[in-house]
Amino acid sequence: MTLGPDERVVPMRLQKFLARAGAASRRGSENLMTAGRVRVNGEVVTELGSKVDPAVDVVTVDGREVRLADEATYLILNKPAGYVTTMRDPGGRPCVAELVPIREHPGLFPVGRLDRDTTGLLLFTTDGDAAQRLLHPSFEKDKHYVALVRGRLAEAEARQLERGVTLDDGPCAPAAVELLERPRDTRPVAPRGVPEGMSVVGLTIHEGRKHQVKRMLEAVGHEVVALHRDTFGPLTLGDIKPGSWRELTETERRAVLAAAEGERAHG
Repeated sequence: MTLGPDERVVPMRLQKFLARAGAASRRGSENLMTAGRVRVNGEVVTELGSKVDPAVDVVTVDGREVRLADEATYLILNKPAGYVTTMRDPGGRPCVAELVPIREHPGLFPVGRLDRDTTGLLLFTTDGDAAQRLLHPSFEKDKHYVALVRGRLAEAEARQLERGVTLDDGPCAPAAVELLERPRDTRPVAPRGVPEGMSVVGLTIHEGRKHQVKRMLEAVGHEVVALHRDTFGPLTLGDIKPGSWRELTETERRAVLAAAEGERAHG
């Protein structure tokens, strides 16, 4: 986030400071504070709502100083399969932090999650405020997935998904569905061609429930074998190779910020 020359940032609530500095989302910053992991000028601060002066106070998380950057970082990763969407995994599993430049951009973290076996577009930022707004349940921006499923999706099953199926945690909003046939469309989940007895389905949703796409397709009788996300709101993965990343263009950055600001106005 770029601060204008006349924009005052003090006094600032500590959890807001942590979020803007990229330590975590606003909620995550509150959790850091209540866990006793945040110090201001050497003193542990656990009281939510405590204020800091970014120009004077020294704020640390787990002993590491946290500062406001002149401008937030935004980048897209093409997440490969086998990586968990976390910046640190106590179990020692490969995590996405190994794939992005966390040394050059301290405070970088993913906006939302992809399952360990799901590939594709994962947005990272150091802007905790924007990330929180983009993850709000009312952020109804399209996310497009390509899924390799067992069997062939029937017309009636596609219509079910387009009307909105009901899962164990409630009804889903209608989805846009397409049966993909061209090699270019199927390549993300079937690079060597679609195996016999399987098909590739494109699904566009705007909700963000856990395992939602897999559960939706299973609800109409099709197990998901592989899943790939290639769009998230205004962002498109493009030709980024698996395991690689790039920073957002200025146009993409403006689009993401506009989406986040739209969510704040909506909320």
